[in-house]
Amino acid sequence: KFPVLFRDDEDTFKILIATDIHLGYLEKDPVRGNDTFVTFNEILDHAQKNEVDFVLLGGDLFHENKPSRKTVHSCLESLRKYCMGDRPVQFEILSDQAVNFHYSKFPWVNYQDGNLNISIPIFSIHGNHDDPTGADALCALDILSCAGLLNHFGRSASVEKIDISPILLRKGRTKIALYGLGAIPDERLYRMFVNKQVTMLRPKEDEDSWFNLFVIHQNRSKHGATNYIPEQFLDDFINLVVWGHEHECKIAPSQNEQQCFYVSQPGSSVVTSLSPGEAVKKHIGLLHVKGKKMKMQKIALETVRTFYMEDIVLADHPDLFNPDNPKVTQAIQAFCMEKVELMLDNAERERLGNPRQPEKPLIRLRVDYTGGFEPFSVHRFSQKYMDRVANPKDIIHFFRHREQKEKNDSDLNFGKLVGRPPSEGMTLRVEDLVKQYFQTAEKKVQLSLLTERGMGEAVQEFVDKEEKDAIEELVKFQLEKTQRFLKERLADAEEEKIDEEVRKFRESRKKNTEEEDEEVREAMTRARAHRSEDAVLVAASSDEELMDTELKGTGDSDDGLATTSRGRGRARGRARGARGQNSMARGSSRRGRGSTGQESATSSRTYKPVSVPAKNMSIMDGRPSICP
Repeated sequence: KFPVLFRDDEDTFKILIATDIHLGYLEKDPVRGNDTFVTFNEILDHAQKNEVDFVLLGGDLFHENKPSRKTVHSCLESLRKYCMGDRPVQFEILSDQAVNFHYSKFPWVNYQDGNLNISIPIFSIHGNHDDPTGADALCALDILSCAGLLNHFGRSASVEKIDISPILLRKGRTKIALYGLGAIPDERLYRMFVNKQVTMLRPKEDEDSWFNLFVIHQNRSKHGATNYIPEQFLDDFINLVVWGHEHECKIAPSQNEQQCFYVSQPGSSVVTSLSPGEAVKKHIGLLHVKGKKMKMQKIALETVRTFYMEDIVLADHPDLFNPDNPKVTQAIQAFCMEKVELMLDNAERERLGNPRQPEKPLIRLRVDYTGGFEPFSVHRFSQKYMDRVANPKDIIHFFRHREQKEKNDSDLNFGKLVGRPPSEGMTLRVEDLVKQYFQTAEKKVQLSLLTERGMGEAVQEFVDKEEKDAIEELVKFQLEKTQRFLKERLADAEEEKIDEEVRKFRESRKKNTEEEDEEVREAMTRARAHRSEDAVLVAASSDEELMDTELKGTGDSDDGLATTSRGRGRARGRARGARGQNSMARGSSRRGRGSTGQESATSSRTYKPVSVPAKNMSIMDGRPSICP
C-alpha cells in the first residue's frame, strides 16, 4: 500500500520534485514581476534545508523559449547560491554518461567535474516552453548545463524513433533508474507510441531490483483525439511517473489500476492562468526512496501569491436579478463587489499567518450572464481595486453559454473565436485556428496546393518560435515537391489536367501524416539554416564596416591618443582570451571527482531494449486490474 513509512538512512534517496516553475513569467509586471524568482529561491532553500540528494525538475523551468537577460541572471544567481558548496554528494552514477548526455560537450554529471563544487545536483528535462529550437537545436537549459549548474537529460535526438536510456543511480543498497523524456508535440508522440517507435531500455543485471522513476512533460488530460498521452501507453515496469506540464497540483501519488504504477503531478509553482486548476494550493514534493519502497512528503509553498476564484450564474438568482429591471446592471455590479470583498477578506486572513506571502492576491470572478442580462463596465469596476489586487484588469470575466446552431455563412469571425470564454483546461492553439479557418472559408480562398496541417504548424513556428522564414520555406518546399511530381506524371499533359493532378497529389499528402510531418521538419530546417546564413552575412558586413571605419580613422584623424587607446584595448582583449583558452586546455585534462570509479562501473553495464507492449497501444484495450 502507499505510502510506505520507513526511516531515512544511508540507503535512502531524498529527492526534491518540482515542475513548471516558469521563470520570467510577467517579469515586466510591476506587481507580479518577481513572483517566479522568489518562489524558485524558496524551492531551492527547501532542497538545501532538507539536505536532499538531488533536485528533479519536470520541465518548463523558463516561461519563454528565449528568456531575457534578467531571467537568466536571476536563475544563475539562485543556482550558484543554493546548489554550490562543499557538502559531498552521497550517490554514484552507474550508467554510461556519454549515452545519458550524448548531446553535451561535457557528457558527465556536473558534481563529478573537478572544476566545480556542487552540493545539490539538479536533473531536469525540457518542457514545451523552453524546448530546443534554432539551427543548433539549443535551449536555455543547455546554457545552464554548459555552465555546470544543471544536468539536462531526456532529450531525444531522433523524431522517427525514441530510445529512452536511464541514468542509473546508486546510494547504498538502493538503486534508481531515472528515465526522462522532454516535451514533444503530443500528436507526434501519440502516433509514435501507437507505431511502437518508443523504447525504454532496462539494465540486464538485476532488472527487478531497480526503482524505476520516469519524468515526462506532456498533456495528461485529454485535449483532443490524439492531443495527449494516455497513461496506458507507458510501460508497466515503471514504479513512479512524475508528470509535468499540467498546472493543477495533484502531487499525492495516485495508482493507475491497469499499469500498476503511481503518478505524481506536482503542478506549477506560479499561477499562469486564472483557471480553477491554478487555484489549488501549490506544493512541491520530497520523495524518499529506499529499495523498492517510497513515500512522498508534500511541502506547501509559502511565497506563492494567493489566488481566489468564484463562479456566479445570474440566472440562478431570480429573486435578486430581473433582466427586465432597468437598474439590474447596477444590482449585478453591487453583488459582484460584495463577492470580491469577501474574497479579499479571506486572502487577508490567510496572509496573516504567513508573512512571506505577497500582499496583493489574485482575484477572479466569472459571471455567467446568460438569460438576457447585460455586462457592466469591467474597466470602471477594476479602478476600485487597483491598490488591493494584483490583477485588477482581470477580476471580472463575463461569459454566456450559447446554443450551437448550424450556420450557412462560411466566414469565420476570428474575433469571436478569441473572445469566447474557453472551457478551462482547453487551449486555443494557432494551428487549430488556421485549420478551422480554411475548412470553413469560401472555396475561392481555400488552399489548393498546401495542406491545412502543414500551414498550421508553419504558422505556429512563426508565432511561438519566431522562425520568420518558416511559412516562406514551407511554401517553397511544397511547391518544389509538387512541381517534381507533375514533371514525372505529366510530361506532355494538357493544362486542364494539371489542376486535377495537383488536387489528387494534395489529398494523398493529407492522408500520409508522417510524410507531411517530414515536409514540415525539412522546411523548418531550411528556415533555421537560412536564418544562420543571414546572421553570418550581417556579422561579416558589420566587420567590414568596422574595419573600413578603423582604417579611415587611422589615416585621417589627428587625435593620436584616441587611436592608440583603441588599439591598446583590442590587444588586451585578445591577450586575455588567449590566456583563458590555455587555462581551459590545462583544466580539461582530468574529468574530476569520482570519474575513475565511474568509468570502471559503466564498463560492466549493458542494456536490453524493452519495446512498448502491444497491449498498451489502444486506449480501448483495457484489462482487469491485477495490481497487488
